[in-house]
Amino acid sequence: MKRVLALALLVISFAASAAPRPNIVFILADDLGYGDLSCYGAPDIKTPNLDRLATQGVRFTDFYANGCVCTPTRCALMTGRYQQHIGGLETAIPAGGKNLGLPSQEKTIADFLHTAGYTTAMSGKWHLGYKPETMPNAHGFDHFFGLVSGNHDYFTHKENNGEADLYLEGKPIEMEGYSTHLITDHALKFLEKIKSKPFFLYVPFNAPHFPAEGPDDQEMKPDAHHWNQGTRKTYVKMVEEMDRGIGKILAALETNNLSSNTLVIFESDNGGATLSRNAPLNKGKASLWEGGIRVPCIARFPNKIPAGTETHQVGITMDWTATIAKLAGAKPPKDRPFEGIDLLPIISGKQKNIERTLFWRSVNFSFVKLFRAVRDGDWKYIESYKGDQPFLYNLAQDIGETKNVVAENPKLAINLKKKLDQWESEIDPPLYPAEPAVKLK
Repeated sequence: MKRVLALALLVISFAASAAPRPNIVFILADDLGYGDLSCYGAPDIKTPNLDRLATQGVRFTDFYANGCVCTPTRCALMTGRYQQHIGGLETAIPAGGKNLGLPSQEKTIADFLHTAGYTTAMSGKWHLGYKPETMPNAHGFDHFFGLVSGNHDYFTHKENNGEADLYLEGKPIEMEGYSTHLITDHALKFLEKIKSKPFFLYVPFNAPHFPAEGPDDQEMKPDAHHWNQGTRKTYVKMVEEMDRGIGKILAALETNNLSSNTLVIFESDNGGATLSRNAPLNKGKASLWEGGIRVPCIARFPNKIPAGTETHQVGITMDWTATIAKLAGAKPPKDRPFEGIDLLPIISGKQKNIERTLFWRSVNFSFVKLFRAVRDGDWKYIESYKGDQPFLYNLAQDIGETKNVVAENPKLAINLKKKLDQWESEIDPPLYPAEPAVKLK
């Protein structure tokens, strides 16, 4: 009897001392340039909350989005795999493209964590399908508030085709307010309600994506013809307002005693567009040059990731899917294994940096391939599908991709081309979707 009692007390003691499973907060900016945060050298934008997050964790110098536009990166984050595996989702779903979306058979990181016992919530931009079966609530999220398109007016919450685009738990909803504020508020409501159960909170802001509207610009009312216009001054206001919202989310974690056991991740979904600052990188959104795919990325995990560190480890968005799943004890299905790596051993200092070989492909709205690229170690190779002269850069020596050294390194270029050929041969299904999203003129 004494032995049974002693064993029971031991079990109770172990249960009481076992650390609760970690929480995850993933914050995604939309079209934020590599150089648009103070901690990444922005001279005209103040981002004290993200700067503080970097001083409390790790700042990546060589982090990449899976795609050079919105939808592909989000697809890769959700599935943990190259977006090319899913037909039609390697370009941004256009306004009205309602035949495209994340298929129901594709399981997401939210599905995996929900199965592992996590409460899952999303507040922000989805951009992976309009139909109910492709929305967040059908893909593992217990709670969803936000927009399902690629962008909407920050005040009317309508797309540039005039259609309303604001949802709560999969149903259309009308609300007043600036989108950045509403996304922040719903994330805060979730954090106020969550108790002892581990959680995954995904906060993909639509800022600073077009239309260019700051929090005090409700009278602007951009139409479809002026949707992509604006000024850097307005863009600055949009980024700074997003930073304030992120500050509120971080403060809520602290207030609810959640910070010490929460991995917080921040990145952008692709490089910055016309109003952004991608310096010192070349080009921007929609291109496979560094300015289109290398993005700011910060992670904080107290007592796990050393504070105030910088890493040159090459990473890509789908790495976070593998990292989060490993941390939470969740596993992907055997027929759809993750293609990213667990970053935590590296950024925690337990493992040395490793060389990576990563691939990209750019596609336009008519699903025509434009460029493809590979980064292998410090080398980057880009080529056009038209057969134009390819480009080869040594990123360790030329981060701005100013000198094409393909003529001096023909054997290396051929080798990298072969790697691209091999990668493309393994992509399934093929590029083209089952049916077009919209009739394109």
